[in-house]
Amino acid sequence: MAFENLISIVFSQEELLILDDSLEKIAQVLKGKTVHLTPDERQQYGSIAEQNKLFVNKAKSLMEQNEQYIPKFLDKVEFDKDYAAREQIENRLQRISGLTEQLKDTKVLLDHDNYQNALTFYRNIKYMSKESVPGTTTLYNEMRQFFKNKGNTAKNTEGENKN
Repeated sequence: MAFENLISIVFSQEELLILDDSLEKIAQVLKGKTVHLTPDERQQYGSIAEQNKLFVNKAKSLMEQNEQYIPKFLDKVEFDKDYAAREQIENRLQRISGLTEQLKDTKVLLDHDNYQNALTFYRNIKYMSKESVPGTTTLYNEMRQFFKNKGNTAKNTEGENKN
């Protein structure tokens, strides 16, 4: 039974070079300006929720209107630099997140199409092997290993979509 091909795309070599070049340019701009936290550090520092962003925004606004109340030990210049950089990064993260989601969604459909085609090929090889078509038994044995029961996990049955 034929299945519906959900997506069909092709990137030209030129398009791939443009993508790779653009990603490299982004990496170069970010070099020395970004950090890589460990999972423990991520948990330690966390991220501020929307409510806390509103708090930071309000504090910034009130500091600018009431400079006389800013403690002398608070480095307002550094606060403003951090604030501006956070906004700049957040705006770009939103754009990148949208592109990442599009790429992931496209990959899901491509994976689905590939898996369905692989199953079709496997079922055909299985049928041909049972019909003793020369050369198909070896192919069938190579492919059927992906459908064997793996310990206590549920058996991946032939044809069950496990994308």
